[in-house]
Amino acid sequence: MMTQDSYPIGTPGRPWGEAEVATWRSRQSIQRSYAADVLRVIETLRARFDVSEYGQLDYAPDRYPLFAIKSRDWRDELPIMLVTGGVHGYETSGVHGALQFVDQHAADYAGRANLIVAPCVSPWAYERIHRWNADALDPNRSFRENSPAQESAALMQLVAPFRDRVLMHIDLHETTDTDESEFRPALAARDGVDYKAGEIPDGFYLVDDSAHPQPAFQQAVIAAVAKVTHIAPADRHGEIIGSLVVAPGVIEYPLAKLGLCAGITSAPYKTTTEVYPDSPRATPEQCNAAQVAAVCAAIDFALAHPAGASVERS
Repeated sequence: MMTQDSYPIGTPGRPWGEAEVATWRSRQSIQRSYAADVLRVIETLRARFDVSEYGQLDYAPDRYPLFAIKSRDWRDELPIMLVTGGVHGYETSGVHGALQFVDQHAADYAGRANLIVAPCVSPWAYERIHRWNADALDPNRSFRENSPAQESAALMQLVAPFRDRVLMHIDLHETTDTDESEFRPALAARDGVDYKAGEIPDGFYLVDDSAHPQPAFQQAVIAAVAKVTHIAPADRHGEIIGSLVVAPGVIEYPLAKLGLCAGITSAPYKTTTEVYPDSPRATPEQCNAAQVAAVCAAIDFALAHPAGASVERS
């Protein structure tokens, strides 16, 4: 067991205060450009889709506009499919996979579904390749009423008008080696607790909602992704990241209870993807393609089983 002594910020056994957060923030540096990598791509999509600014992050002196991409032929009678990426800014394929899906496949669903895609929920963290926002908060534990995270609050406000009409929500993530080398040790230090080392799974997996599991939906997504990259096996305890594997490549979390992005709507079909970009068996292109395959499979299943959602939910 590693203790807090191994992390360079904070005092062992004592949660961080404003001074420690300020020290942590001062050590974060810009490593890539949201404007160049994300906003420039979104601009190229304006000719085919409706693009709207749904909020702005204010981390003085930095400000980041937040954008959503919507079907141009939006019709109220069609099912709504929500795709989110970059809730954790360092999880690159979530951002680029979402944009790649819009560019390559979104038009295929014209007249069949209303699509809304928020490709980079956390641009401050995207630029700094970090999990947290500038306040050392994890947006993907902050999707709750009166959220302290600007990123989470903005997305919930975007979704609020139609949250009870969403048929499917897929949230695109990665599990990386830095989860164990940086982010979980930092979390332990921030919270004033001991860090206990975990195990990074090699491959793609999904997180279902333990409150309303949809096993057939999850397996349809796994089957599609398996054609693109490998699926993570269970560890020697039959688990992935400490949770019991309930089906090949699938674990469950109580999404809404934990304040996770995938729990922000009443969608009967919801899932969180987890790609492993550090695997020697996967390239960045494969990781992006795996996210795209997951989105397409999730939408296809939901369109094919709109009535079955209420059956599996019970």
